[in-house]
Amino acid sequence: MNWFEDFETRHLEVNGARIFARVSRGTQGARPALLLLHGFPQSHVMWHRVAKRLQQDFYLVLPDLRGYGDSSKAPGWPDHSNYSKRALAQDMVAVMAALGVERFFLCGHDRGGRVAHRLALDHPERVQKLCVIDIAPTLDMYAATDFEFAKAYYHWFHLIQPAPLPETMIGGQPLAYLHAKLGGWGSASLDYLEPAALAEYERCFIQTDTIHTMCEDYRASAGIDLDHDRASRAQGQKIACNTRVLWGTRGVVQRLFKPLALWQAQCAGQVTGQAMAAGHFIPEELPEETAAQLSQFFTGQVL
Repeated sequence: MNWFEDFETRHLEVNGARIFARVSRGTQGARPALLLLHGFPQSHVMWHRVAKRLQQDFYLVLPDLRGYGDSSKAPGWPDHSNYSKRALAQDMVAVMAALGVERFFLCGHDRGGRVAHRLALDHPERVQKLCVIDIAPTLDMYAATDFEFAKAYYHWFHLIQPAPLPETMIGGQPLAYLHAKLGGWGSASLDYLEPAALAEYERCFIQTDTIHTMCEDYRASAGIDLDHDRASRAQGQKIACNTRVLWGTRGVVQRLFKPLALWQAQCAGQVTGQAMAAGHFIPEELPEETAAQLSQFFTGQVL
């Protein structure tokens, strides 16, 4: 795989976890830092097409979140707090600090967007601007649950069931499950994926500990993460920085939610955004357009 030939491979020990990351070569201070966070059921590899287009203008950091890819996969705690978005956000702040980066631009897709949301709330001094891709706030999505949402996002309710039920069910046919997820949510098929990227997702997903920790991510979202979100709202805490929201025209967020209004309600800064002609996996379906959106929003530079 030569996608990341201009990147260093790093293994960083932070907060009791080992985080695998690809990091731009060269001096960090010469370019603005941009942290890109992946979602379920992927890894940092999902950014390979976008990174190729941004690598000259940004100091890029592409980690695997705790529990995903080649990062550590410790068993979940009884309250699932070691896979809370707060814990994962603290991992990312520690990763950036270890790289000598105090302030940075931040973008997250899917679960990475939820980690990015919590990071921006808990560490506002670190985040210059925020972009979230194809999500609405977790608390709002759960609160609006109806038949249509439950049918479209059934995995939100399947993966949170007590261990080891979902782990056992997925583990029986992990590749079939993975392919169904990657080909769903408006993406229609697997044709948008390069074979090497799909092979990487398959390599990581079929591991028993990965299936467990992905479930822990969702269990945390349905429990301790909601507690944290409710507490933040009760305290009037909002995202401080300007925020960009991107979502797919063929996805569930477009069909069932009003993402700009929901994010503006949770943001003290200005919220802008638009629908993209894609399903859920926008950075891989529309890499040129995604890179252009990020460059324009973060630095005002047109690619």
